[in-house]
Amino acid sequence: MNQDEKYMREAIRQAKKAYALEEVPIGCVIVYQDKIIGRGYNRRTVDKNTLAHAELQAIRKASKKMDDWRLEDCTMYVTLEPCQMCSGAIVQARIKRVVVGCMNPKAGCAGSILNLLDMKEFNHQVELTTGVLEEQCSGMMKQFFKELRQKQKDKKKKSE
Repeated sequence: MNQDEKYMREAIRQAKKAYALEEVPIGCVIVYQDKIIGRGYNRRTVDKNTLAHAELQAIRKASKKMDDWRLEDCTMYVTLEPCQMCSGAIVQARIKRVVVGCMNPKAGCAGSILNLLDMKEFNHQVELTTGVLEEQCSGMMKQFFKELRQKQKDKKKKSE
């Protein structure tokens, strides 16, 4: 198992915490000098907060640990391609590298819809690696939404 797989497994552990809360299972860890300095998982519904994305939680914790808003020599591991808000925060935090499990063709802004991480117009660009443990990350998302659709179907039948 290589370094990227090792830390993506940690991000998947975070995603499973979101899954257990019936949140979209997205998990994230930030690594500095081979140590995890920030962890996060999706909590939008539980916290009733648009900003409660896994990446933003991990950035907040890593910044506190580093005592700096700049995370210049850090690598972020995230199970799903970041959205526009999170991609912007990654650029703002000066994160060096992002490793993505699976892509998000409907909302991803690290290559799917556009790539905010590599826009020459910004003063910082981010190295990007995709497809690390892609099947596990994608499978968890597919299973979550399959179960969610079934719950909605069951709920609708009960109300009829």
